[in-house]
Amino acid sequence: MAKAKVSEKYVRFWCPGCKGYHIVPIAGNYKWDFFGDAERPTLSPSILRRSGHYAPHAKPDGHCWCTYNAEQEKKGEPPAPFKCTVCHSFVRDGCIQFLNDCTHELAGQTVELPDIEIGGDTN
Repeated sequence: MAKAKVSEKYVRFWCPGCKGYHIVPIAGNYKWDFFGDAERPTLSPSILRRSGHYAPHAKPDGHCWCTYNAEQEKKGEPPAPFKCTVCHSFVRDGCIQFLNDCTHELAGQTVELPDIEIGGDTN
């Protein structure tokens, strides 16, 4: 079964740390090297995904998903489904090695990429 969906321009895989898809370019000026196949993908270099106050473009005022969700909680409202996160990993031979700077529970661990459904979309 495939661990990634591969197109001419992108590789997409499910990240069990982020509980969402990572889409990595493999064509164009800013691309990763892709080795292997969809069943045992390898990408190089590492993949670094940062959101919220961890993102390089974060504003210095400190307003991010952390502060938004804290404000929601104070008002008795449900939080947004988004979080400020860091996911830094290597994808090698069908496994994802999470580096220690990840902010999710899989930091420092290596796990097999889950199977991905190769459905009808083009990404």
